[in-house]
Amino acid sequence: MAEEDKGFNIDKEKNFSEWFTEIVSYAELADQRYRLKGFIVHMPNAAITEKRMYADMESSLETHGHKPARFPSLIPEHYFAKEAEHIENFAPNVFWVTKGGTDDEFEEKLAMRPTSETAMYDTYSQWIRSHRDLPLKIYQSCQVWRYETKHTRPFLRDREFHWIEAHDVFATAEEAWNQVKEDMEMTYDVLRDKWGLPIIFFHRPDWDKFAGGQHSFAADALMPDKKVLQLPSTHFYGQNFAKSYNIKFLDENEKEKYAFQTTFGPAISRIYAALISVHGDNKGLRLPFGLAPTQVVIVPILKADADSTTLLQECYDLQTQLRELDYRTEVDDSDKRPGSKYYYWEARGTPLRIEIGSKELEKHELTIARRDNGKKETIKQKDLETYIEKAVPEILKTLKDQTMKWFEGNTHEATDFEELGKQLEKGGFVKVNFCSREKDGLKCADKIGEAYHAEVRGTKFIEFGKEERVANGAKCIGCGKEAKHVMYVAKAY
Repeated sequence: MAEEDKGFNIDKEKNFSEWFTEIVSYAELADQRYRLKGFIVHMPNAAITEKRMYADMESSLETHGHKPARFPSLIPEHYFAKEAEHIENFAPNVFWVTKGGTDDEFEEKLAMRPTSETAMYDTYSQWIRSHRDLPLKIYQSCQVWRYETKHTRPFLRDREFHWIEAHDVFATAEEAWNQVKEDMEMTYDVLRDKWGLPIIFFHRPDWDKFAGGQHSFAADALMPDKKVLQLPSTHFYGQNFAKSYNIKFLDENEKEKYAFQTTFGPAISRIYAALISVHGDNKGLRLPFGLAPTQVVIVPILKADADSTTLLQECYDLQTQLRELDYRTEVDDSDKRPGSKYYYWEARGTPLRIEIGSKELEKHELTIARRDNGKKETIKQKDLETYIEKAVPEILKTLKDQTMKWFEGNTHEATDFEELGKQLEKGGFVKVNFCSREKDGLKCADKIGEAYHAEVRGTKFIEFGKEERVANGAKCIGCGKEAKHVMYVAKAY
């Protein structure tokens, strides 16, 4: 008999940091022994889920008119220099390649892409000539590298992360703004509605917008320790990059104009960190059915003094049946005790567990346990397909309802600076009155950061041109001047 697995059991709410560290190892999500800081091996249990996440997001992008492409990973240094604010922001975080082979020193340094604006836009200037070439909507699924100097953590903060970036070009500002809105809608459709992740989009203040862009909008999720984690962001670039990279077109009247641009960046590996953290519980992972690496596990309940041949064959036949229906199914025929098997698959987030013993075999029944709510029931074997079809949306609803309720209960308000500190101790978002979202509001943001190690996340996005109203006479929580905006403050990763 194999050594008994006593299961994963860490209180996520009381010690999320320990929970996260241990589940990454216990559920075999990442191998951190790769001898390079900030670089991890994504193991099959993570990579399968990430692959499904890529597929969902890529499908949404292509449904909305984007086409895939692949651009080089190395970027000549002079490409960066074309947009001053962009290079000033990214240069300190770039990995540089300076030599090929053993002795061939390059005349110009090559950057391992930290993001792809500078790699793609020089090419865009060659592709785009006429208004007939627009809109151009391109995405690529790739890795990017950033020399992260803070403490790195698997999936949450790596030096190599996996993402999708969409870079779009339009003839008019109106079309570009519509794309920004569409990016947000895609984010809600996929992250919230398909994966059950609650998020809020914030219009970032000017001091926190993407370098080289005019406006940035980012989706914030709330982690179990009630710190926020930025997920997909979308940016309105206006004509900044078009002018730097000479992206121009001839309009219907043969007049030359600069294009308008946007970009959208769902970071799959970081969203994966949020997914496992938000849905997980003290037993380990819980995952939406569509994203689970193993969707159904079949556990034979074997008796030591009985012939197991018929029972095991029944399990293998059932596995074949479910795989033919495209369900990722495994039979746990190891010599571990049934309880150890349950712990093992629960920690890995397997949504459905089927147990088959001599009693079930005799009656042509199956005992099924659901990971999302822990419920267990016995059904006729002939009803299994119908049962799974019904369970799939129920599992997502369970996860989504629980996380949404928790998320919505973690927004607070503060009307003065001292109260802000007290509310931040509770975790989550704190609504405050604020003087300005432009650069002159940075002093108040810095004051909050120095006192409470928290960040001003921005104004809650409602729709373009609208935001939450500030009460008459309200004063800025930082400087006491007239408040112009309702901002949200939180401690962040």
